Amino acid sequence: MAGNLTRDEARERARLLTVESYAVELDLTTGGERFGSTTVVRFGCAEAGASTFVDLAGAEVREVSLNGTALDPAAYDAAKGRVPLPDLAADNELRVVADCAYSRSGEGLHRFVDPVDQSVYLYSQFETADAHRMFTCFDQPDLKAAFELTVVAPDGWEVVTNEAPDAIEGNRLHFPATPPISTYITALVAGPYHVVRDEYRREDGSVIPLGVFCRASLAEHLDAGAILDVTRQGFAYFERVFDRPYPFSKYDQLFVPEFNAGAMENAGCVTFLEDYVFRSRVTDAAYERRAETILHEMAHMWFGDLVTMRWWDDLWLNESFATYMSVLCQSEATKWTSSWTSFANLMKAWAYRQDQLPSTHPIAADIPDIRAVEVNFDGITYAKGASVLKQLVAYVGRDNFLEGVRRYFRRHAWGNTVLADLLDALEETSGRDLASWSKEWLETAEVNTLRPVYEVDGDGNFTSFAVAQEAKEDYPTLRSHRVAIGLYDRTPEGIVRRRRVELDVVGARTEVPALVGDKRPDLVLVNDDDLTYAKIRLDPHSLDTLVEGIGDIKEGLPRALCWSAAWDMTRDAEMATRDYVKLVVRGIRGVGDISVTQTLLRQARTAVQQYADPEWRPEGFALMADALHELALDSAPGSDLQLAYTQAFTGVATSAEHLALVRALLDGSTVLDGLTVDTDLRWSLLRRLVVTGEAGESEIDAELKRDPTAAGERAAASCRAAIPDAGAKAAAWERIIGGTLPNAVYRATLGGFVEPEQADLLVPYADRYFAEVGRIWTEWSSDMAQTFAEAAYPFLVVEQSTVDRTESYIAEQKPPAALVRLLSEGRDGVARALRARARDRSA
Repeated sequence: MAGNLTRDEARERARLLTVESYAVELDLTTGGERFGSTTVVRFGCAEAGASTFVDLAGAEVREVSLNGTALDPAAYDAAKGRVPLPDLAADNELRVVADCAYSRSGEGLHRFVDPVDQSVYLYSQFETADAHRMFTCFDQPDLKAAFELTVVAPDGWEVVTNEAPDAIEGNRLHFPATPPISTYITALVAGPYHVVRDEYRREDGSVIPLGVFCRASLAEHLDAGAILDVTRQGFAYFERVFDRPYPFSKYDQLFVPEFNAGAMENAGCVTFLEDYVFRSRVTDAAYERRAETILHEMAHMWFGDLVTMRWWDDLWLNESFATYMSVLCQSEATKWTSSWTSFANLMKAWAYRQDQLPSTHPIAADIPDIRAVEVNFDGITYAKGASVLKQLVAYVGRDNFLEGVRRYFRRHAWGNTVLADLLDALEETSGRDLASWSKEWLETAEVNTLRPVYEVDGDGNFTSFAVAQEAKEDYPTLRSHRVAIGLYDRTPEGIVRRRRVELDVVGARTEVPALVGDKRPDLVLVNDDDLTYAKIRLDPHSLDTLVEGIGDIKEGLPRALCWSAAWDMTRDAEMATRDYVKLVVRGIRGVGDISVTQTLLRQARTAVQQYADPEWRPEGFALMADALHELALDSAPGSDLQLAYTQAFTGVATSAEHLALVRALLDGSTVLDGLTVDTDLRWSLLRRLVVTGEAGESEIDAELKRDPTAAGERAAASCRAAIPDAGAKAAAWERIIGGTLPNAVYRATLGGFVEPEQADLLVPYADRYFAEVGRIWTEWSSDMAQTFAEAAYPFLVVEQSTVDRTESYIAEQKPPAALVRLLSEGRDGVARALRARARDRSA
């Protein structure tokens, strides 16, 4: 956003104002730089004669009138994005006529030109506070209002907003007023989109109109049927468990170009990352992830859109609830019945990583301004919060939880809430006092570690058994955990659970007398069934079992928990990187879940690149490449595993022999039965050849000629930035800091620039990063600046000098708090890599 609205300013404005309605007229026919935006706002003021401001960013203001009196357009503060409103009456009507700017950063109203057919596509993205890039508004979530849009669009365009149009005259479309909603979930999507229309029909015969949209040049790849199947499953599930009909008039899902996030829950007009339209073959893990995203945004229609947080302190309530409900729905209403396994392996790993950074924060965060919330869409807000909600469900009981949620919806529909409003409803339905639970889990930061501690007698039976709980010195909270302890034995059928004990773990040590006298198993798994949010450690005997045969664990969830523990121990320098990589190589064949398989292979590659002793790194790549080559050849033709192994092999191929196979797959001289070398796989193969110096500009140009699409342009930009040459890096750097690249190409260029295997070429850019980051943070749009601060940070220069340089920059320059957070996270990553490399070296 242009300015930086503070919580105090928002509170004062909400105290003064009651916003009734917006009438917005947009003219999209005025050229490629700007569009006409006329807004009429009707609102009340609690104090006659008071003054406030309304938000409007990047605009050329033509007219301002308040209650029929013309105001000077020159009073518009472009730097802050604010129009002052003096001498308010009890009832007010504000009219602002402006020309607003199209965006190329994915914020506000984004404009994209398809390189395939030169068609223009628009879409809006307003969270957290970018609605005022498109129209004049009080851009904060607790000033809800009805929004009535009129849009003038070029001929042949689809125009989609929160409501379906009720009048069309030529190229002028009128959309009826919405129910009271927040500015950030209003939406506009326009262009010659391809659309598939359908409906969800309830048992009573009523229907919800459905639409699935994508660019015309992607229409051949749109699997609308599969998307609509998940959509119908979601509506049937959520309307039943929430006991409340879908609150809007229609439900459109639009896959839009150059989107910065995964998706956005605009009311009745959900936008998605276009990569979810799969133009090449992907594994079932990608379909599972897409389904979770579809269900996540649908859950927001109730929790977030119908009932909305008052301020961004409670962003976690929106995102954690949607994450929890989407996985619950997916596991119970779709074919992905093992989605909690994926959650444990993917989402919780994200949460654990985020929660151990120096920027860790309570789930219920303190958000003083918009800049603070924009860096808070993180693993704590989404995944830790969802994990804790999962615990809360177990604590209060599922039926009580859902009844509390229903009561919350009934009580606060179309309004705004704080955390206490939800907890009050849950206390009423469960009879539980949640004050201590909230303090323990929502108001404190960091993650606990749970370890089994036991002794055995000469016959191998437990003479004592306890669970030890640890906390970091800086975050000493010891929490109450509901856990299950699983005892697993080797059998002819594999490693299977013999016994399960469930109990509460409280304090530093919790005795488990129920296990005294039991024979020690081959594997002790604390937090079996993944009931709590905590890091788990394995005793030496259990770790030996994993090293010898982790793939023999028959059930997916306990196997995923063991893999997670091993990865966490590697990141914490408690397990040598080479041992983790060898564990993956030995055990990957026994992993049947494709989502877990691909996660493990990504983690193993990261381990070699970031956490391994550099002297062992070539051996690590060779170890992985040899194993993955064999796995790809042995896997069933056309299977997901064949594709996953081939993709992973491509990412670690380094020897002359392996690179020759990569080239042969690309040029077609070698064919794997069942493997289609399609467009995206071709780019992956070429990228590997470029990174290793086996291909260059001419091959990139030739591949772009084969694939002259937006995705092809991004892949080519990434490849060019990944050429292992000082000149190529310098050219990429100039493009990155120039500020002229559209967001998607900018991200792709950054992704190629920071190629992990080219760390030596990036050493000169450590100082250049610190010379630029302050300027970019100040001058660029929020998302673009944040992307630079995170992705261009010299995290690949794993040296103490990088840590020291970061600390001195923070001390000397005193950057804004949000930037300090991102810099400290980068510094922590380098420090973690240094510790892991030292541990690996000692092995």
